[in-house]
Amino acid sequence: MTFMSQTKQIYQNTLVQLVGKIISTVLGLAVVAIMTRSLGVEKFGWYATATGFLQFIGIFCDFGFTVVSANMLSRPDFDKKSLFNNLFTLRLISALLFQGILPFTIFFFPYPFEIKLAVLITAISFINVSINQIFIASLQTQLKMHLQSIGEIIGRIILVIGALLIAKNSFGFLPMMAVITVSSCFYTGYLWYKNEKFKLEIDKQISKAIFIQLWPTALAVIFNAIYLQGDRVILPLYVSQTDVSFYGAAYRVLDIIIQVSSMIMGIMTPLLAFTWSRQIMSDFKKNAQLAFDLLMTLLIPMVFGAFVLAEPIMRFVAGADFVGAGKILQILIISIFGVCFGMVFGHLTLAINKQRQVFWVYLSDALLSLIGYFIFIPKFGMFGAAYVTIFSEFYAGAFLLFLAYRYSGFFPKLFTFLKILFLSLLMSILVYNLRNEHVLILISLAGLFYTLGAITLKIFSRDSLLQLIPFNKLNKN
Repeated sequence: MTFMSQTKQIYQNTLVQLVGKIISTVLGLAVVAIMTRSLGVEKFGWYATATGFLQFIGIFCDFGFTVVSANMLSRPDFDKKSLFNNLFTLRLISALLFQGILPFTIFFFPYPFEIKLAVLITAISFINVSINQIFIASLQTQLKMHLQSIGEIIGRIILVIGALLIAKNSFGFLPMMAVITVSSCFYTGYLWYKNEKFKLEIDKQISKAIFIQLWPTALAVIFNAIYLQGDRVILPLYVSQTDVSFYGAAYRVLDIIIQVSSMIMGIMTPLLAFTWSRQIMSDFKKNAQLAFDLLMTLLIPMVFGAFVLAEPIMRFVAGADFVGAGKILQILIISIFGVCFGMVFGHLTLAINKQRQVFWVYLSDALLSLIGYFIFIPKFGMFGAAYVTIFSEFYAGAFLLFLAYRYSGFFPKLFTFLKILFLSLLMSILVYNLRNEHVLILISLAGLFYTLGAITLKIFSRDSLLQLIPFNKLNKN
């Protein structure tokens, strides 16, 4: 493959992923809208508790495979096919072992029985998520991410149709949870079918290399799970299902923004690992700066917009009964600033193989967050959980920035960041003054204003996006 054809393919894949993520996000919001209106405040709280518990287990059971897979598949050390076979085999074993057993720990929690059954029903979907991570990592290295986007959209369409049928026939809470599992099976089956042929394989040398990379990342991910998901597990122990429902609905909006950042860093991490492993430092720093700027460009206007339109967004997405979730969304959305830094510099430190150093950041953050949750949730309920979440995200972001600078020498240039802040502030002022308009009109106007402003201020150019290509220097040699 020539450099130009590879460049074109990378751009096509990036564009397809962005479009696919927009479509799947819209479909995901449609599901939330159906569920909140069908289940009501209390039973949506059940849904939030069940999925929060499983997300906690999911991150815990990830065991670092997602990051390690993307990192190792971008390196030239091993045969790609054999490496993929080994990664898939080990991921399948860990998923079945951990996610087949740990959901049963729900019976040790004082949750309603319906929540416990929902966890067991939906656990299969989280096993699928674990397996999907390897398929997606493989597709990334093949520049076939359009297949992942297609599969995700198919899964979301099935989920929307299923949720509509359940709601129309008033089947209730548990069938709604079963639909989630069914849709995930279709998604996994599609990725399985579209991926390259593979076989179950355990090679001693490759497996050893995987575990050397894996164990510090695994520990970091486990503690990362505590500070990221601990609030949604602990909160139902102290507050009403109404508060859990409000918190869960607000977090669904937050999750969308976090998914965008994960997608971007999923694209950038192999490029960072590629340039670092070959010590192409100029390209490494350009890619790191691009990742930072790109994340800020997309996420900061979302933060400002969601803060100003919190209540209209929750009314539109979840219904009039969930307007109260707007106040908690305004607090939680602030944590996205910390998420931005944590996402960029966390992936950067892992790309340069500093997993052990990252472990200590996540360990200390997990301990502080856990203490904070048990102190502030009983006193301040969901607001206490939200404030601890803000602290934990900013804490991780600050220390990961320090680690990235110390070990790679990279510190982001903030000129573009300041332009984004200025433009986002102007956008939020515009939206606030027009706040009585319909939320979709406001979002459209905000998007148009921000896009035109970004073009005017030259926040991004075609030349800057060419930094996505880490192979340029190699082709010159």
